[in-house]
Amino acid sequence: MKNNPDPSWLEVNDWVLESNISLSGEEGELTQNISNAKVLVNNELIGIFETPFRIPLILDGPATVRLEPVVINNGISATKKVYPFLDFYQEETVLLQNETVTISPITRYKSNVNFWIEDFEDINISIENDPNTSVANLQLSNENLNDFNGNYYGKIILNDTDSTWVAYTTDQLSIPKGVPSFLEIDYYNINDLYQGIISLSPSGQQNNVNIRMNAQNPESVTWKKIYIELNELITASPNESTFLQSFVANLDEELSTRFIHIDNIKVLWLQ
Repeated sequence: MKNNPDPSWLEVNDWVLESNISLSGEEGELTQNISNAKVLVNNELIGIFETPFRIPLILDGPATVRLEPVVINNGISATKKVYPFLDFYQEETVLLQNETVTISPITRYKSNVNFWIEDFEDINISIENDPNTSVANLQLSNENLNDFNGNYYGKIILNDTDSTWVAYTTDQLSIPKGVPSFLEIDYYNINDLYQGIISLSPSGQQNNVNIRMNAQNPESVTWKKIYIELNELITASPNESTFLQSFVANLDEELSTRFIHIDNIKVLWLQ
């Protein structure tokens, strides 16, 4: 005699990120690294799972399956977070014992998201090299790289002469405290890259280093995407602050040539 009933099965494929018509293209290139899904069935939390996945459910009959997009927060694999700028996906289905329901979730950026984007598709770049400390320079490039999105990206070459790159965005953003805010960036690098926030206020300027994007192995380097949470630094900033993003890279190995490529830099916050 069986002690447990046979389960039904839920199979979930990888996320697809589609454009939101109401944003009229404001969301820029639709690169994504939505790696997990939070699963609720009939409003009951089942758990968070890395896509694609197949899980058993001790349920039978009509069901509402809700999937919420989850990203790796700050590049820390143990830290997963429902991404607040993307819509959930919901589907009505019927779960039957010993049968599998397959769902392919679709999401879009929400209509109330504010965007600041540098995608290097315009000759006027909104990132400038620090004239006092940076000896390496950011330049536009269109070399053919695997999985590259768009026509151009930003390229930094580091060597024993040009061994330091320091740069920051030029547009001062008024991001309110207490609302979700993130930075997205695509990167292809064989040298460490540090991201930070510069807060500008009547009381002065503060530069806070935030996240390191680790150098990749030259033999296996690929385009990656990271989601960096900004809330904590913004909340800790002085009142009436505006914000810039900062980037710093120092040559990892002397007498070698290293590169960093960046693209699709997005600062997002909710209205």
